[in-house]
Amino acid sequence: MPPLDHYATKDGLPIVTNNALPALNRDRAAEQSSAPQSAACRSCGAGNLSLILSLGHTPLANALLTASQLDQPEETFPLDLTFCDACTLVQITETVPPDKLFRHYFYLSSFSDTMLRHARQIAHRLISQRGLGPDSLVVEVASNDGYLLQYYKDEGIPVLGIEPAENIARIAGEKGIPTRCDFFGAELAEKLAIEGRYAHVIHANNVLAHVADLNGVVAGFARLLRPSGILVVEVPYVKEMIDRCEFDTIYHEHLSYFSLTALDQLFRRHGLLIHEVEQLALHGGTLRVFAIKADIVLHPAGTVRQLLTTEASWGVREISSYQGFAANVERLRESLASLLHRLKAEGRRIAVYGASAKGSTLLNYFGLGHEVFDFVVDRSTVKQGLYTPGTHLPIYAPEKLLEEMPEYVLLLTWNFADEVLEQQAEYRAAGGRFIIPIPEVRIV
Repeated sequence: MPPLDHYATKDGLPIVTNNALPALNRDRAAEQSSAPQSAACRSCGAGNLSLILSLGHTPLANALLTASQLDQPEETFPLDLTFCDACTLVQITETVPPDKLFRHYFYLSSFSDTMLRHARQIAHRLISQRGLGPDSLVVEVASNDGYLLQYYKDEGIPVLGIEPAENIARIAGEKGIPTRCDFFGAELAEKLAIEGRYAHVIHANNVLAHVADLNGVVAGFARLLRPSGILVVEVPYVKEMIDRCEFDTIYHEHLSYFSLTALDQLFRRHGLLIHEVEQLALHGGTLRVFAIKADIVLHPAGTVRQLLTTEASWGVREISSYQGFAANVERLRESLASLLHRLKAEGRRIAVYGASAKGSTLLNYFGLGHEVFDFVVDRSTVKQGLYTPGTHLPIYAPEKLLEEMPEYVLLLTWNFADEVLEQQAEYRAAGGRFIIPIPEVRIV
């Protein structure tokens, strides 16, 4: 078992030394410590960023490996979480080039029944509420494999997906979802506007967190949206991340971690008003905001005012609200590692469910790999046959659980726990048990 982190201080805040890194990454941490990092807030530009948590150097969370790549050095990058004292945005300091992260991607939303159900519900709701029809246009930014737009298309409503991952855009096209393979921003929005492709509805689900140029993307939303249109944005909720110790949400693709307070300031800067907000249980805590052009005479709904007040009471603007996060992560690490090593010492076989990005953060930062786990299973066929970044665990189809019958399975996609546990009813009936690590370690 790797040594537990040793805490030092920087400007009065806890930081984690490189002793926390898995051996695989620790050797390369020093030589890459000079990698470029952000000195200013991605939203407001202020330079007063305070450190919340350092996860050391880790590989890219979705950089799955082929067998031929296992002996090659893996590129790692710093993963440091900070807080902007000026606008409250929580963000990492490192910006990995988007082409490296997103041009070839392994996450397909359609492999999750939960995501499909979630998409169908919001599509049907907006079709009804907004009176959408054949003369409307629905645009989704980072549209993945068409998992959401398909429900609009099925109702005869014109759609346009914008998806930078070439392999996934191709899959969406094969499904009949018109998809533009590009990164969205002010420039692309201007091109679409010139073409007359103004949107009645713009969806942006779990994409704003991935964006380095926040102002460019939000300005693009404002440019592309019809005067009476609506923008629907979903982001992981930073308050839930802090309160529930969901540190595995932190990886290089997720540059920003939003409160409603931070979103409100960002949107107002570009003439958009958050009119309504909903808190969803999805992904361990999600904010869904509905934004309109600010020149429309509408005041924010009570849900917006109420949540802004709740965040103020919680201390969204105070660094002290975030300072205990690192210590909570350390306690979780000790709890999970102790359990897994005890089970292994008892001769138990342990597998992993979910070759997910959040799983990569947990395994690499906690230093857990072959010494504990036998293999990983994942429902996504594009991941099967590959290996996890950093830890090099082989990925199989979920049927492997019944074939091998490990006594325990660590559920890294804990945000889809209900769905996975239902799908694995046969394995559980045969005596298999799942370990759910977040927000606290429990066995089901």
